[in-house]
Amino acid sequence: MTAEDHPHIENSPATTGESELIAVLLDAQRRGLNRGTSGNSSLRTPTGFSITPSALPYDQMTVDDLVSVDHDQQASGRHRPSSEWLFHSAIYAARPDVAAIVHLHSPSATALASLRRDIPAFHYMVAVAGGESIRCGDYATFGTAELAAIAVDALRDRMACLLANHGQIACGDTPRAAFRLAEEVESLAQQFMLASSVAEPAILTPEEMSQVLMKFSDYRSALD
Repeated sequence: MTAEDHPHIENSPATTGESELIAVLLDAQRRGLNRGTSGNSSLRTPTGFSITPSALPYDQMTVDDLVSVDHDQQASGRHRPSSEWLFHSAIYAARPDVAAIVHLHSPSATALASLRRDIPAFHYMVAVAGGESIRCGDYATFGTAELAAIAVDALRDRMACLLANHGQIACGDTPRAAFRLAEEVESLAQQFMLASSVAEPAILTPEEMSQVLMKFSDYRSALD
């Protein structure tokens, strides 16, 4: 699904990236990865970042509703920024390689995060997030500086993570790339829980994952 599928989203060159912020969250709803107004997305800009607003249904949102947050963490726009704007800000400050962020309360990732479990190397596709596991960060109240610090640490050398009793974060070069990674994380969480319901899954060795990670540099670029 693209901006063309939603006539209320502008599709000029200047707003293509921002329109993706809305389109990916609409996709998440359509695919059952989010419900209501949960989740959020953002895009790095020259002055800071643009982020979806708080508590506004995505099917009513236009690019004019997005909120700009500058490098001094000052927000401007006609709405309040997402309640999770602090971890978006912290991730951009810590990770110059991240250009877009998608945060979802997708069912399987959230269920696994509620067990406070990492996604280990039970399947080679775990490498899509950039390492030998997808970490689950500790719990902290939503919208706090404590959670922002936890998210940055959980994403260390990774492009995705879980947040305990909360959901998942995925990063990318574009909102669409971040969303595609979030879909992969959701699938891996579902597969890991299914395997764990039968027995403890076999885990690939560091040597085996090292070989996979060398191959995955090209695969991750294909998510863009």
